[in-house]
Amino acid sequence: MRILVVEDSPRLQRTLGTALRNSGYAVDLAGDGEEGLWLAQAHDYDVIVLDIMLPKRDGLSLLGELRHRGDDVHVLLLTARDTVADRVQGLRLGADDYLIKPFALDELLARVAALCRRSYGTKQSRFIIQDLEIDILARTVKRADQPIELTAREYLLIEYLAHRRGQIVTRTEIENHIYDGQVEPMSNVVDSAICGLRKKLSVASDAPLIHTRRGLGYVLGEAAAIR
Repeated sequence: MRILVVEDSPRLQRTLGTALRNSGYAVDLAGDGEEGLWLAQAHDYDVIVLDIMLPKRDGLSLLGELRHRGDDVHVLLLTARDTVADRVQGLRLGADDYLIKPFALDELLARVAALCRRSYGTKQSRFIIQDLEIDILARTVKRADQPIELTAREYLLIEYLAHRRGQIVTRTEIENHIYDGQVEPMSNVVDSAICGLRKKLSVASDAPLIHTRRGLGYVLGEAAAIR
């Protein structure tokens, strides 16, 4: 999943960026409202973590502009102003959630994960696809009851495919949601990641789970369901 963090404090920006990347998310960072708005319009994010107090353009103005343009990306507001009026204003403008500074990093990660699930229209915390079981809350994967050890990025890839199970997912969509701007446009990072994931999943069972549609992308699910 791809996250945009708009925060003007360099220290907090680094902390959030590191924590989210260590959790496997692709993360873009912006230090002011104008840069944040440009990035939000240029990319398809799953969640935006948005500070209210920003230089050049404040967070509420940025949020209002996104909603005015019809962008329904999920937004988590960060505010140091613990007043009901500020929280109400943010929610009325279309924020999905908010955190008051200072906050626990684990809570922010949990809220981001919850918003990512909402992005795909589900509140379920577990996927079962054939003999594959993905526990979103524990961030664990089993196949045929055998635990599969994945890197944080590999886990986000299988979770993204699970959210889109039965659908063709293109390489571009995977790049946009799993990797940040550091990925070269012509790189084979997606094909390599899929290959590595297939190899790990095959340890517990040889039955294919991730199917390739040549020239189109990948499908997670039963081969019989692919047309």
